[in-house]
Amino acid sequence: MATHPRHGKITGPIVMIGFGSIGRGTLPLIERHFEFDPKRFIVIDPSDADRKLLDERGIRFIHGAVTKKNYAKMLKPLLTEGGGQGFCVNLSVDTSSLDIMKLCRDIGALYIDTVVEPWLGFYFDAKADNASRTNYALRETVRREKRKHPGGTTAVSCCGANPGMVSWFVKQALVNLASDMKVRITEPGPDDREGWAKLMKKLGVKGIHIAERDTQRTRKPKPMNVFWNTWSVEGFISEGLQPAELGWGTHEKWMPKNARKQKKGCKAAIFLEQPGANTRVRTWCPTPGAQYGFLVTHNESVSIADYFTLRNKKGKATFRPTCHYAYHPCNDAVLSLHEMFGAAGKSQPVHHVLDENELVDGVDELGVLLYGHKKNAYWYGSQLSLEETRKLAPYQNATGLQVTSAVLAGMVWALENPEAGIVEADEMDYRRCLQVQMPYLGPVKGYYTDWTPLEGRPGLFAEDIDTKDPWQFRNVLVR
Repeated sequence: MATHPRHGKITGPIVMIGFGSIGRGTLPLIERHFEFDPKRFIVIDPSDADRKLLDERGIRFIHGAVTKKNYAKMLKPLLTEGGGQGFCVNLSVDTSSLDIMKLCRDIGALYIDTVVEPWLGFYFDAKADNASRTNYALRETVRREKRKHPGGTTAVSCCGANPGMVSWFVKQALVNLASDMKVRITEPGPDDREGWAKLMKKLGVKGIHIAERDTQRTRKPKPMNVFWNTWSVEGFISEGLQPAELGWGTHEKWMPKNARKQKKGCKAAIFLEQPGANTRVRTWCPTPGAQYGFLVTHNESVSIADYFTLRNKKGKATFRPTCHYAYHPCNDAVLSLHEMFGAAGKSQPVHHVLDENELVDGVDELGVLLYGHKKNAYWYGSQLSLEETRKLAPYQNATGLQVTSAVLAGMVWALENPEAGIVEADEMDYRRCLQVQMPYLGPVKGYYTDWTPLEGRPGLFAEDIDTKDPWQFRNVLVR
């Protein structure tokens, strides 16, 4: 049997909120890599579909939902009972990351999540304007809390595959680029945010695509009126119906007519008055090459752009990369999106996450495409196959393992840095996090490409493109 390194000891209770596809996949990784008391492990979920996995292990299960009304009363005793430092692992939808994070920090419990999640109703609030429904707005609530209450018990915000792992990939990609371009740096890279931003500028990087292609396939065709995906359907629909959103670079010369700037906060991003899962962009991944992706909003689109911003003494941004998600989900999810938007955005009545037993093969190729520099574009990321996933860890497909292994890395970092306050993946030690995560990512490689969004254009039809600068968003957006 394979032996797995123990990365630390959790001395208090572990409370996992949510036991969907990511919760199930995170469970065996926690068991492998931490010392803890199984009798003090509690899982909370409104569905008991996978309760058997918990009962087999003697893990306590609470069949119910964490809500705005009950979260404090429910979670505080669970996280403090029996002494030691508790750890809250929030992998649920419709639970306020900020409120639960604040509670955990007040009682000295560690905290981690994969997204800044709001309470139920936020994503589909018809009374709210689109600016307030963005991930930018959600992120700003957490950043304000960080400024108001710096330091203290560690709470890791937005630490899954993306957001999360991809921020560590960006730094490693920059180090690789510097080496290949003969730009001298001190390993493992700059000491602070400003140093990283200066390195990105020096290398000539104009922007970053979080470029992903999921080729996992099912045994049977997708039926009508069912939404299939390789991870949370509810999560994908929620973010897919938020406005398309991207970090906005200082090199951009053109802006879509329906683009809107944010009026408050760091102002590192813009959004479009249209849903992200119905907005296409041109991008590139190693296996398929050129492809379409959906410009779905994600926290990393804002956090990476913000982290790598340079400002003058007056606070004006003098350098910032454009950054956005360019996501091609599995074919069944693409078909599901077409059905949903064809029905005026009404979701299918049945939601289903495809597990490792229903899928036959495929790869989730997830990385960062750094573009605009002298070598044109460089993709660096994970090429994890379903076949390898089955050998590495139970209860998950390739997409899930990229997320759960990032949760593991974030938990390790939090245990090793228990008084770091509220942090995003960009602010963590990318080397340590990747060191923990790498055994679960399959091949992690870098690829250079000569492709640009102008390749083959204009073809048979005239287009409004910028031929002088291939990497303008004007050329990336499919209009």
